[in-house]
Amino acid sequence: MDRRNLLRTADAAPAMIATTALAGAPGEAVTRRYTEQRWALDNVIRANGIDWDQPRSIYLSSPCGPEATADFAAIRARVQKMADIGPAFEATAKRREAKAKTAEAEGRPISARDNWYMAAVHYGAAEWPYDDFGGPHLELHRKKRDCFTNYARLADHRIEAVSVPFKGKSIPGWFHLPPGYTGGRIPVVIAIPGMDSFKEASVALSNDRWLARGMAVLAIDGPGQYEAPLLGLFVSMQNWIDAGPALVDWVIARPEVDAKKIGVTGTSFGSFFGTIMTAHEPRIAATAVMSTCLEPGCHTIFEEASPTFKKRFMWMSNFTDEAKFDEFVKSLTWEGHAEKIACPYMVVAGEADELSPLEFTEKMIGVMKAPRNLVIYADSRHSVGGVPSANLGPFPPTMMADWMIARLEGKPFASERWFVDGTGRIDKKAIG
Repeated sequence: MDRRNLLRTADAAPAMIATTALAGAPGEAVTRRYTEQRWALDNVIRANGIDWDQPRSIYLSSPCGPEATADFAAIRARVQKMADIGPAFEATAKRREAKAKTAEAEGRPISARDNWYMAAVHYGAAEWPYDDFGGPHLELHRKKRDCFTNYARLADHRIEAVSVPFKGKSIPGWFHLPPGYTGGRIPVVIAIPGMDSFKEASVALSNDRWLARGMAVLAIDGPGQYEAPLLGLFVSMQNWIDAGPALVDWVIARPEVDAKKIGVTGTSFGSFFGTIMTAHEPRIAATAVMSTCLEPGCHTIFEEASPTFKKRFMWMSNFTDEAKFDEFVKSLTWEGHAEKIACPYMVVAGEADELSPLEFTEKMIGVMKAPRNLVIYADSRHSVGGVPSANLGPFPPTMMADWMIARLEGKPFASERWFVDGTGRIDKKAIG
């Protein structure tokens, strides 16, 4: 079935769910490890909670602000197995959606705005277990977009729904301008989420690190990410190579954007996608990525980590045959690409990254020719943070935002490898 038939597009608006076009929707990808280890996966979740594979309840809670803390605490308590994840987030999303509607009806726009945002994030989180094109997934996606659209209507800054034309399809996104923007050309950062995150959570409800520094943000779901597969757009090296020119053409056409100040940021698998994009788009002025997925061929994350990662990425890249997917992933490499990057580049990694061993990030930095910074946090796992080095040293997201705005403003810097130890002390060494 053509995925484009799952969604309908308006002339100038992003595609929205056509919930009537569900019959015959393809089933989810299945992997051998996921099937054989499902019983073990449920036991691991029961023992370790919803954050067994990565701290999703933390990185999803953070942009929502303090009011959402109780939501995520309740979800952590409720989730005891894989099948609990979608319903737990969906129930919370419905509660926040109801609060938003009540607040609007009672003339409390600020409370309504905040609840619309939190509802959208919870609906997006509820989508995560559904690696398919079926009715429940599509309905959750529709609700996420509806809630975020309502949030955008009431937000403290201007937000526009975006549909960037791409190979007869589109790259969906949201374009944010800083609060108080009154005109003129400003820097922009193209924000790429990870495998398990989505564009709606890329800009925080308040005090966003990019907007607060006077930058616009184009938050996207790139090829294979969340909404993109529902539009028929999947992960491939060529799609990510070609995404850069399409996205940069779009931002340059905006009257608010300074064409010489275009940045890219990516987290987790977004670190790989952002690196590939930058290597093939010379108009990008700076790139900063974190929580790396830079192992060529991705063996560790797909064969040694939670089986959910491989299962999800098969859906993202439109594979149901595991053997064919295993051949496909051999193409996922920065080798022959990262060497082409000419703009300033920063990568922030955990010393103990369990999904992409640090040695591969070190190797990539070693062959690059661009001015670059590698920042390693002692004892940190894949999701950089939650360890003394990150608590006592530079706070990783803030450091990246400060680095980005400095680079877009043309400030010089030294190519260095930083190691942040457990006391927060930074050992700096020049990169040759």
